[in-house]
Amino acid sequence: MTVTVLPEEFRMVLFDPDLIFETLTRLVEQVAVEGDVVVTVDETVPTTVVGISGLDPITLEIQSGAFEDTRYPRTASSAQIADVAGRLLFEAGDRLDPGFGAPDLDGDPPLHHRAAWDIYCGGRVARLGYESLRQRRLYHFRNRHGFTDVADASFERLWESDNLTWAEITEASDRAHPTRAPLWRAPVRNRDGRGT
Repeated sequence: MTVTVLPEEFRMVLFDPDLIFETLTRLVEQVAVEGDVVVTVDETVPTTVVGISGLDPITLEIQSGAFEDTRYPRTASSAQIADVAGRLLFEAGDRLDPGFGAPDLDGDPPLHHRAAWDIYCGGRVARLGYESLRQRRLYHFRNRHGFTDVADASFERLWESDNLTWAEITEASDRAHPTRAPLWRAPVRNRDGRGT
């Protein structure tokens, strides 16, 4: 197993490649994914989009804002690296497990399913002893599934679980996801200005 960080030297951000390498190496051992890992950081984009672009080797694509310390612009945060890379490594491990039944890497699952998988991965990162960002994750989950007791119960199940399958994750997500019309909608105005 090897971990490669690209670029080897950062020119636009003040990231330390050794910090990324050391954090990733520790995470790979803790998550127990098999295979080589390549982390490509796009330092030209300060946004936070991340993803997996390949599984042989496991290739993590990171926009530099995802690793950035919000208190110190253009500087990497070990906590952010662990959170982002840890979630992606757990996702990669899920994808490499035939029993998990992951969607295709090129697939486009619904956003609420994607959010539920992210919660499942984030809970496992937290149980490794890293900063959990649990409240932030709960808020994100509620935005996709609704601010309800059912959504909160689904969040807890996903956050606290190990060894779920994709079918179990989507089931928990669908149980919480609102399938009816929103509880509030903007009033429709008639020509005379009166609402309906």
